[in-house]
Amino acid sequence: MSAPRLRATPLPGIGVQYDLVTRDQRHLSVVAHRDGARTVNMYRADDPDSCAHSLRLTGSEAGALIDALKPSHHSASLLYTSDLGLVAERIEVAAASRWNGRVLGETRMRTETGASVVAVLRRAEAIPSPTPDFRLAGGDIVIVVGTREGVDAAAAILGRE
Repeated sequence: MSAPRLRATPLPGIGVQYDLVTRDQRHLSVVAHRDGARTVNMYRADDPDSCAHSLRLTGSEAGALIDALKPSHHSASLLYTSDLGLVAERIEVAAASRWNGRVLGETRMRTETGASVVAVLRRAEAIPSPTPDFRLAGGDIVIVVGTREGVDAAAAILGRE
């Protein structure tokens, strides 16, 4: 069985929509609004483009639901969360990534996501505060800090092939 794929779609002026199709072929989406609110949508089984249920959550309600679904201490890549809505996470640059061998600035990660790369771990070495001309390599672990949405969008950028 393959791992579930979460697709992120920027919604200009609104936030980011995350879509997931379950192993039972049910379509779910979460819209992460810029104000911190979330809208959880479940689509009809007989028409995956037709929304059957929609639930709007405040930022704190969404945080409580996230804690219930996946406590932060169980995430292997999550390094830190704060009550201010910031997270720090590890994101690996795959050997097949389009960014392997390219400079960090080309990703436009900070501009596109608002998230910051605070360090890169390469083998046994840590490179703090890499500059835009830092050349990425497959296997690098990029430490990104930002909002949950920003870090997710940064992961989507680094995951592009």
